Amino acid sequence: MNKLLRFLWVLWRARRATPLAPTDVGSVRFRVLPNDLDLQRHMNNGVYLSLMDLGRIDLMVRSGVWGELTARGYYPVIVSSTITYRRSLELWQTYELESRIVGIDDIAAYVEQRFVRDGEIVARAVIKARFLKKSGGIVPIPELAELFDMDPQNHPLPAWLAEWSGNAALPSRREPAPSVWE
Repeated sequence: MNKLLRFLWVLWRARRATPLAPTDVGSVRFRVLPNDLDLQRHMNNGVYLSLMDLGRIDLMVRSGVWGELTARGYYPVIVSSTITYRRSLELWQTYELESRIVGIDDIAAYVEQRFVRDGEIVARAVIKARFLKKSGGIVPIPELAELFDMDPQNHPLPAWLAEWSGNAALPSRREPAPSVWE
């Protein structure tokens, strides 16, 4: 229920906030709530990932992309993600979740997200997302680039991010991916 209420709050707030370009940094303020905590009494690592969804929604709504995606029957799915934690967030602390599209390649869009407290990065994550059609299939990157007003030539991925993407990738769902431990 907590995530649903936060989702509704983010959606309501985003529709009234200052519009952004898709490549701008969006920021949402949150507070660590009791049901965000793990047994060590700091924010659970899974909560970070759930809240990142809300940061991306805020960015897409404020940039006008969300409405266009919905109208076309498109939706994002996370293909890969990585997060690095620097400090803990504890009960009742406030923090900002910053989100920015960092680039696109021939198959996906990449978003960097930062949890920031008192101007310091607490955790940083990168996600790789593909956009699918409810009618079936994948949204072509040229169409996605146009929707996000991003020319892939002008928004190249940093080399480390392209390398991470390649190293983190699993085989296509059409190829076998047996679970064999070495």
